[in-house]
Amino acid sequence: MTSRYLLRASIVCLVLLAGSSAQAQSWQFNTQSLALKSGESTEVSELYWVVNCKSLLTSTPEVTILDGPPGVTATITEAMVLPRIQQCPRPVSGGKLSVTAGTIDDQSNSLMTVRIRYKTRDGIRDKSITFTIALFP
Repeated sequence: MTSRYLLRASIVCLVLLAGSSAQAQSWQFNTQSLALKSGESTEVSELYWVVNCKSLLTSTPEVTILDGPPGVTATITEAMVLPRIQQCPRPVSGGKLSVTAGTIDDQSNSLMTVRIRYKTRDGIRDKSITFTIALFP
C-alpha cells in the first residue's frame, strides 16, 4: 500500500516539475532582443487595448523609459493596428512602439525597461516591457 502511494506521489512530483520547467523556458523565449547601429531605429511592437475587438483607448498610448542605455529613445506613433492575438477582423486605434539609437561611440549590451501607459475608458493601465539591446557604433 505504501509503495503504491509513493509511486503515485513521485509521478505527480515529476509532472509538476516538468510543467514548471516548460513555463520557465517559454518565458525565456518571449524576451525581446534588439541590435541597433548608431542612428538606426526599429519598430518593436504594436500597442492596443481591446475588448470584444473594440478599442477602449481614449488616446494614443504613452511611453516612459524607466531604465536604459544613454542615447536610446523610445517613441509611440499613432496607428491603426490589427489585434492578431484576439483574432480581430479589423484594425483598431492604437500605436506602434519604436526604439531609436542616437550616436553610439562604443559597443555595448544592456537592458532597457519601458512603461507603456494606456488611457482607457476604464481608467489608466500601465504595462512594462524589458528588452536586451546590443548597440554598435
